[in-house]
Amino acid sequence: MKPQDRIAGLSLADLNRLHDEARRRAVSLRDEAIDEVWRGVNATLWAQLSSARRAATRLSQRLQQHRRLRGT
Repeated sequence: MKPQDRIAGLSLADLNRLHDEARRRAVSLRDEAIDEVWRGVNATLWAQLSSARRAATRLSQRLQQHRRLRGT
């Protein structure tokens, strides 16, 4: 192997191996990040949905009470 076939003391085969490992790790990290984002989005949506349901229930109960008090 000629000296010019080495970069930073590593052979081209070693560099290719490191590059492949780095790509696999990057894909794994990206997938984990995407999963984490969607978990956060889902949690936020469910919290908002729960809040909206409670508000709708309270509004419905108040309207029913209002109708009863007005006698209609």
